Amino acid sequence: MSRRKQRLMTVITYVVLLGFAFYCLFPFLWMFVTSLKPDTEIRTLNPSFFISKPTLKHFDNVLNGSAFITFFKNSVFIAVVTTAASLMISIFAGYALSRFIRFKGVKAFSVAMLLSQMIPGVLLLIPLYLVMKNLHLIDSYWSLILAYTTFTVPLCTFMMKGFFDTIPYEMEESAEIDGCSRIGIIFRILLPVSLPSLVATSLFAFLNSWNEFMFGFVFINDEAHRTLTPGISLFKGLYQTDWGSMMAASVLSVLPVVIIFVFLQRFLIEGMTAGAVKG
Repeated sequence: MSRRKQRLMTVITYVVLLGFAFYCLFPFLWMFVTSLKPDTEIRTLNPSFFISKPTLKHFDNVLNGSAFITFFKNSVFIAVVTTAASLMISIFAGYALSRFIRFKGVKAFSVAMLLSQMIPGVLLLIPLYLVMKNLHLIDSYWSLILAYTTFTVPLCTFMMKGFFDTIPYEMEESAEIDGCSRIGIIFRILLPVSLPSLVATSLFAFLNSWNEFMFGFVFINDEAHRTLTPGISLFKGLYQTDWGSMMAASVLSVLPVVIIFVFLQRFLIEGMTAGAVKG
């Protein structure tokens, strides 16, 4: 292939990728633009991407005229606790599935965890609600933490298992010869070399609980314990919707996730691809 054709193919490739990138980012750009528009420009019959009179009124209403800060703090707390609990469980479960797969029952347990991912969460909404009600956990953080951890652990476990499968067993044997315990092998040998996978798993668990709406909407009716996604829906009233404030709240809720991805993008890509090719 000549250089001219190579350059043409490169240009076409970048144009297509830029087109897909714009297609994916356009809803977020429109959300951000809408959050800066006055109400008259939002409710016009001919909406435009450009703003004639930008305003921060909607952001002021979200931060000072609503309980957004409380919702934000609740989501951070629940997401962090869920991430920590899911990560601790998935580390040991993933190690067991990776190293003890020959033992009786381990493979069946692995299949059962895989099948559990095929069950939609909405089917378990009523049973989980009754369980939480009997345990007196409705309108508490722990109802969401338990529910989120339950649905997050299986996939986190398989993510950690995929990475542990790529680590040579000889490293563990050398550590055992030096007198290292099984727990010591996990925390001193495996985890330090599995940082990308830990970051990817943590991000998945964090985002899963950060973005969840259904359980947060059903389990929490108290505004002091309400999380971010159900809280944003409160800007939709019975007769009208405050689109500007809703878009402003959505921008503020997405911003922490964007910052995390910007700083941890390298670890995320390495962790998501770990275990894809074994050997």
